[in-house]
Amino acid sequence: MMATMVVYGVGCNARGGCYNHAVVVVTVATMMETMVVMWPHPGNVDISSGNDGNIGGNFAAFIRVGHLILTEKVDLEDTLVDESQRQLKEQGASSRLQQDKYSEGSVSESEDDNERVDAAEEETDDDDNTFFDTRDFLSSSSFKSTGSDFRISSFSSDDEDFYAIESEDGIDPSIISVGKNYPHVKRRKKLPDPVEKEKGVSLWSMIKDNIGKDLTKVCLPVYFNEPLSSLQKCFEDLEYSYLLDRAYEWGKMGNSLMRILNVAAFAVSGYASTEGRTCKPFNPLLGETYEADYPDKGLRFVSEKVSHHPMIVACHCEGTGWKFWADSNLKSKFWGRSIQLDPTGILTLEFDDGETFQWSKVTTSIYNLILGKLYCDHYGTMRIQGNCEYSCKLKFKEQSIIDRNPHQVQGIVQDRHGKTVATLFGKWDESMHYVIGDCSGKGKGTDTLSESHLLWKQSRPPKYPTRYNLTRFAITLNELTPGLKEKLPPTDSRLRPDQRCLENGEYEKANSEKLRLEQRQRQSRKMQERGWKPRWFVKDKGSYTYRYIGGYWESREKGNWEACPDIFGQIPADQMLD
Repeated sequence: MMATMVVYGVGCNARGGCYNHAVVVVTVATMMETMVVMWPHPGNVDISSGNDGNIGGNFAAFIRVGHLILTEKVDLEDTLVDESQRQLKEQGASSRLQQDKYSEGSVSESEDDNERVDAAEEETDDDDNTFFDTRDFLSSSSFKSTGSDFRISSFSSDDEDFYAIESEDGIDPSIISVGKNYPHVKRRKKLPDPVEKEKGVSLWSMIKDNIGKDLTKVCLPVYFNEPLSSLQKCFEDLEYSYLLDRAYEWGKMGNSLMRILNVAAFAVSGYASTEGRTCKPFNPLLGETYEADYPDKGLRFVSEKVSHHPMIVACHCEGTGWKFWADSNLKSKFWGRSIQLDPTGILTLEFDDGETFQWSKVTTSIYNLILGKLYCDHYGTMRIQGNCEYSCKLKFKEQSIIDRNPHQVQGIVQDRHGKTVATLFGKWDESMHYVIGDCSGKGKGTDTLSESHLLWKQSRPPKYPTRYNLTRFAITLNELTPGLKEKLPPTDSRLRPDQRCLENGEYEKANSEKLRLEQRQRQSRKMQERGWKPRWFVKDKGSYTYRYIGGYWESREKGNWEACPDIFGQIPADQMLD
């Protein structure tokens, strides 16, 4: 992470009040460094107003340095929120009400979108708001965990056996082989060694050089990026796709309860890769795509940037007995010392037997933008609605300042009559367990708890760490395996030159390519206004959801990409839009 920089200076607002430039500079530094894209969490979309690397949207409305020209005029002092006071207030309210509801911060009335409404505040069921300590629960002498060492992942082993299983205790024999009977594909375990030595970035010099310029047109250096695009980040949600394979098999066996438990574990597992990821992914160009043909996971995935403003990414995946699709969009709010990202997209999972589940991502916030170590947290209520017998409700606990056991997730599975039939608990960056029956709210020392069972456990970190803190799975996403380049459309993220140069450690060339592509990206909004349409997805009538129209893999088989323009090349002068 970039070192915190303090530059003192005084500026004046329109009312004659003064504020310290040190806060502004540090805020700009950390904001640019931590524009993390969460999939629909995703996990992660660019919070700028359009260009990759610009400081737009709400952020442009809040930051003012000297004579920098901003697109919106909002007084900084009216929009900063004292995060520490807000969290202390929330803790007091939580202890009094015995609920994990969080109070609203006070914000400027000049912005309609600046009223903070946490996902956790939408919860009104009192009996589900009490969090017991997961660590104490798991260590309780009365709590017996079955198969707690079990873990399976196609990227969990250091040797050639990617499908290694550490333990099979407590797993149904008919389910043991699910997820490990796919063909082996050798994939890389580290990024290429950098060609150049990476140079540090002087944020103050960058800001000083842009005095008097529109910040929304400032190109951030690739120092703040990781060598992945938002389209590839979408695919990271499917790292533990074997959970969906198992859910399918459980359903075939007539066990609908185990199906939804595995679906719930899958919904949580998508957040595991976000821990420690402080660099932002590349914002795709309009029409940019990404494909993932992973026979070693039994799935095929395709995603496309379908809208530039607002920035929306759509994806579709076909697995063994199931299909998964989603689109992502985020509403961002800047709180002075933190950024709040509220996903608005819907994730849909459909099994071949007709059972369907839908859910939305929870709120993500990035803290300590001014001082301290940057970290992200996910909190709120996730409701997984099924069209058959069961539904699930998961509560992601918001981390407090003094929380000794962060990242907790607890939930329940209910049947169609509202009866709780199973309880889930765990941490979104470690593992998820379940207990048959209603054990919500029960804590340490309880003697009536049933045996627990492990649903999911995070894979081990990579043998060769990266400065981007990529997981084993993420390291493989931008790899060009032998013969793959010739099969890809010219719109695929793997062919994006600035991203490829960053991965190879060619930093100077990566910066120049990024600047060139951002100049091209500024044509995107005008293209969209003039009737541009996505190639592989279509917007459902009467909704904001995008659905895959098919044809991608057929075109790939034929090598027919005539309908896919060379979006990463030079723009002919006669095609430039005014």
